Amino acid sequence: MSKLPPVLKKLALPVIGSPLFIISNPKLVIEQCKSGIVGSMPSLNARPAELLEDWLAEITETLAAWDKAHPEQPSAPFAINQIVHKSNDRLEHDMQVCAKYKVPIVITSLGAREDVNQAVHSWGGVVLHDIINNKFARKAIEKGADGLIAVAAGAGGHAGEKSPFALVQEIRQWFDGPLALSGAIATGGAVLAAQAMGADFAYIGSAFIATDEARATDAYKQAIVEGTSDDVVYSNLFTGVHGNYLAPSIRAAGLDPDNLPESDPSKMNFGGGAQKAWKDIWGCGQGIAAVEKVQPTAELVARLQREYAQAKASLLAA
Repeated sequence: MSKLPPVLKKLALPVIGSPLFIISNPKLVIEQCKSGIVGSMPSLNARPAELLEDWLAEITETLAAWDKAHPEQPSAPFAINQIVHKSNDRLEHDMQVCAKYKVPIVITSLGAREDVNQAVHSWGGVVLHDIINNKFARKAIEKGADGLIAVAAGAGGHAGEKSPFALVQEIRQWFDGPLALSGAIATGGAVLAAQAMGADFAYIGSAFIATDEARATDAYKQAIVEGTSDDVVYSNLFTGVHGNYLAPSIRAAGLDPDNLPESDPSKMNFGGGAQKAWKDIWGCGQGIAAVEKVQPTAELVARLQREYAQAKASLLAA
C-alpha cells in the first residue's frame, strides 16, 4: 500500500469524485462527501469569483453539521481544483479563499507550480496533481505535489492517450505516494481493478454528471444515460488541450464530430473566453455505458460500493 496522508485514509470507498467543469457545485460535493468519497469542484465554477467564498462556507458548514449529527459516519474530505496555467487570472484570488477555509485537498491541473504547492502546505492541505504521462508525473513530484492523478485514455474532459496499465506501471516504478487513476471508471469492479493495477483511488467524473445534484442540463444527463463509448470524441479544438467530448453536443454546435479541425495549443485559455464559447460542448469519458439512469449521488455511490464488495468477494472465491 502507498504512504497516504491522514486526510485520505478514511474513505468509505476508495474514490475521488473528479472536478467537473460547470457541472460540479456545492450540492454535488456535499453529497459525495456525505457518502464517504472525496467530493471536488473547480474553483472556476464559482462565477463571479466572489461566489467561491459563499460556496466554501456552505460546504464546510454543511459537512461540519453532518459530522456532528453522524459521528458514526463522518464525511469524507473535499477538494478544490485549481487551473494553474498562466491564462487563469483568478488563481491568486481563489488560492486566498482556499487558504481562508483551509481546503483539505487541492487538485492542480495544467502546470506544476512550486509556489502553489507550498501555499497549500502552509495551511496543512494536500496537493494532488493531474498528469497524462510519466514525465509530467516526475515534474509534479519534484515541484512538491503530494500525490498524482494519472489521467489515462478514455477519461472525460482533458484526457491523455496512455493505457492505464502502462501509466500506473511506469509511475509505480519510482513513486510510492498517493495515486488516483482516471479513465472510463464507472463501476465498483473498475474501482477494484484500479487498485489491483497499483492505484490507491479511482477518479470518477462522468458517472456523476447523471445525478440529481449535478449542475448539468437534462439533455446532457440524458445523453450520458443513453450514450456509449462510441459517442465520445477526442479533440483539442475546444480548449487547446486534447479531451473527450460527447458527439451529440458537437453536432448541436454545428460541427462534424468526425471532422474536427486541430486547435493551436498556444491559444490555450482558461480565464473565461474559451469557456463561454464552448460551454455547450459536453465533456464525457468512455465509461458511460455503465450509467443507466439519472439518480441521486448517494444512490450512485451505494451502487459503486455494492459492486466493489461483489467484485472483491468474487476474487476471493475464485
